[in-house]
Amino acid sequence: MVEPVGNHYVVARPVYSENLFNEEHEKLHRHHKTFWDHLKQYFCCSPQKVKKIALGLFPIISWLPAYRFKEWILSDIVSGLNTGLVAVLQGLAFALLVNVPPGYGLYAAFFPNLVYFIFGTSRHISVGPFPVLSLMVGATVVRLVPDDIAGNGTSMNISAINEERVMVAATVTFLSGVFQLLLGILQFGFIVIYLSQSLISGFTTAAAVHVLVSQLKFMLQLSVPGFNTPFGIIYTLESVFSQISDTNIADLVTSLIVLLIVFVVKEMNDRYKAKLPAPIPIELLVTVLAALISYYVNLEEKYNVAVIGQLEEGFQVPVAPDAGILQKCVGDSISIAIVGFAVAFSVAKVYSIKYDYPIDGNQELIAFGLGNILGGSFKGFASSTALSRSGVQESTGGKTQIAGIISAGIVLIVIVAIGFLLAPLQKSVLASLALGNLKGMLMQFKEVGILWRKDKYDCVIWVTTFLAAVFLGLDIGLATAVAFQLLTVVIRSQFPSCTILANVGRSDIYRNRKDYTDIYEPEGVKIFRCSSPIFFANIEFFREKLITAVGFNPLRVLRKRNKALRKIRKMLKKGELQVTPKGLICMANYIYESDEELDNNRIEELDQPTNMTDLPIQIDWGAELPPGITVPWVDIHSIILDFSSVSFLDFSAMRVLQKTLKEFVRINIDIYIAGAHEGFLDKLESCAFFDEEIKPSMLFLTIHDAVLHILMKKDLATSPKLKLTEERWSSNNGAITISNGLRSRQGTVRLLFQVAALQLKETAPRAAQGNC
Repeated sequence: MVEPVGNHYVVARPVYSENLFNEEHEKLHRHHKTFWDHLKQYFCCSPQKVKKIALGLFPIISWLPAYRFKEWILSDIVSGLNTGLVAVLQGLAFALLVNVPPGYGLYAAFFPNLVYFIFGTSRHISVGPFPVLSLMVGATVVRLVPDDIAGNGTSMNISAINEERVMVAATVTFLSGVFQLLLGILQFGFIVIYLSQSLISGFTTAAAVHVLVSQLKFMLQLSVPGFNTPFGIIYTLESVFSQISDTNIADLVTSLIVLLIVFVVKEMNDRYKAKLPAPIPIELLVTVLAALISYYVNLEEKYNVAVIGQLEEGFQVPVAPDAGILQKCVGDSISIAIVGFAVAFSVAKVYSIKYDYPIDGNQELIAFGLGNILGGSFKGFASSTALSRSGVQESTGGKTQIAGIISAGIVLIVIVAIGFLLAPLQKSVLASLALGNLKGMLMQFKEVGILWRKDKYDCVIWVTTFLAAVFLGLDIGLATAVAFQLLTVVIRSQFPSCTILANVGRSDIYRNRKDYTDIYEPEGVKIFRCSSPIFFANIEFFREKLITAVGFNPLRVLRKRNKALRKIRKMLKKGELQVTPKGLICMANYIYESDEELDNNRIEELDQPTNMTDLPIQIDWGAELPPGITVPWVDIHSIILDFSSVSFLDFSAMRVLQKTLKEFVRINIDIYIAGAHEGFLDKLESCAFFDEEIKPSMLFLTIHDAVLHILMKKDLATSPKLKLTEERWSSNNGAITISNGLRSRQGTVRLLFQVAALQLKETAPRAAQGNC
């Protein structure tokens, strides 16, 4: 029964062990499905299940009929137009990261958008090229088709290299799409949980640094080969600075001017976004202006600048992936698939929370997988979502993926009709536009200081991920970062927080005794808490912490006691000890013997429980022992293990825990486990944890139940009736009144616990009343 009294509450109930609670309260026996039950349910067929699968596989069926045409169509059109223009420019710019002709970036911005419109679950992300992903594909392209400048450098040779690189990009994109599709079908959408926010932030920041370095050759118009090896970024910088004297000044000046304009206008967009009806489309304005200047001034011939060149009108014929390339890029495709999905899902999650609608990770994998398969078939490269482009789609009023399909229409117009207008555009302008979209990722450096103050583990993960991805490359760096992140989890769980608890405020609340002054610790009782799962990797650490907390090693105490018993038996046999009513009296001068002589090659017997049945007297290990016999002092009689924070206990740890608890039991220390989660007792029983020494009666519902049980057990063992001399108590509406005879705070708390224990003994199994 619980009775509220103002901002207090009074609880009246018996002291419950797990066994007593289960006896008084009938527990339902639930049927737990087996693997075959789940398999049958998964493959069973019904009209409801078919409908659910159809709606899940084609989300467009659920949201398109409910589309609010009059309210949303204008916003989606405006958003689609703005996003489409940005997608065109980013597709051209990010193609430079892939080391393929710019026109192929338009395919990466078109086909995945069509697929996501039908299969995607997010309403706001814009699907298409993403700089990090483009750079990862570009690294694979350069590795398989390196720069061949050693030859004549003819246009035919360059054209052949470009064709090979396009094929590699398309193949690795196709294969990454296959991996994403398989992961989605197999319901592996949860893999994103292994990429923490700190890891993603550090990785994308490192990728931004790679993008920055990779674009230097276009901004300076230098012949810099690709280095897709560990420390490749250092080799690239070395190559750039060794050729710095050959810089094309016209390209450099153009890049710096474009960068300055883009950064300034983007800063204005961010600062005045509440006042602007839509962000200023600075990329579009700069592109149009740069193309016009290049066309009329004829920069290509006058200053020898590099331009995009003629874009092919129409679509490429679909091609099958190259089997020879497939075998060489399996690892790259897996990392591209995971990173692309992780980034897209993270952005989609932000918008789903903001606008309160669900997204499905498995369906997102299917949508991106199909999009990459289709895009790779038409010689596009891997797609995800760019943060800046998704921000444009959302900030300009986009409500659904109608905006996405309209943006795809803008890309289509450029592909089939007006692509030739971009032919005179300098590559250095595209490189500057690509760098202009890195501001958000480069600003993530600020997170290092924030993470250091909030969580040093996350800060170390961020820094390690960044350094690994920068110096080892994005693919090896990602694998290194994931491995390091999992290692930090193991380290944190291998060295859990272990504390000694005490009663706080004379209530049923127990906290770390180092944090409070108003505490009560029952004499001879240690309350030990482990705030972590206990498994094979940390069970030895748990054991060491427990031994440190109690102040002695139970195995050492047990062995010392058994050695002492051997000495006592030997002395009794020789007549050197005599049994008297006052105890054992030494009758002769004792000659000290070494432990090795007494062991007599029977060391294994020292670990067995002490046996005094053959002795004429029971040895009191706390009393004075005969000369030459010493054992470690033990000042506790009970240990309570708080397992409320232990989520699981594996079999290996269970065996070590059982052995440790037996060592305490064999030196006459009672062990109690409190707060274990439901099913813990069943698991212990199924693993044969209990025996004659370790019994199920050791489990209690709470720490307070165990403490009251211990006090009641010890008090009744010494005095069957608790006699109150100077103290008197009276029960008045559940309150206990103490006379002034007992002055000390600790004595008062002790009395409260004793009274509660006595009440529980006298009134069980009804209830124990009192506010202890």
